[in-house]
Amino acid sequence: MEPTKYLFFNSRDELYRLEVANIVFFEGEGNYTNIMLCNKQKAVICMGLSRMQDVLSLNLREEAQRFARIGKRFIVNLDFIYHIEVQKQRLVLSDGRLFAFALPVSKEALRKLKEIYTCAEQ
Repeated sequence: MEPTKYLFFNSRDELYRLEVANIVFFEGEGNYTNIMLCNKQKAVICMGLSRMQDVLSLNLREEAQRFARIGKRFIVNLDFIYHIEVQKQRLVLSDGRLFAFALPVSKEALRKLKEIYTCAEQ
């Protein structure tokens, strides 16, 4: 079975059809989630970040592993991790050419993320 290429978010007045590979990160703001795409477009969904995690797992199955919850505010696409700055509490997501997003993330969350990568290369 081919992996899901799109996520659909439907509300009373709007429908978003988002290509999974173009999603850079999700940012939780209370009962809403901002979805930032690699073309710098932003979709705002009436859904909390925890519920968004459930939606990703349910719809993407194994493909959901490309996304990781980082701290309380973010779910990031691991394919776009460019720079982890623990001391400055900053995570930079970039494709290396067209965009770069700098996210404020706690030192603890960044250390955990860095461990994933340093353990993977050994």
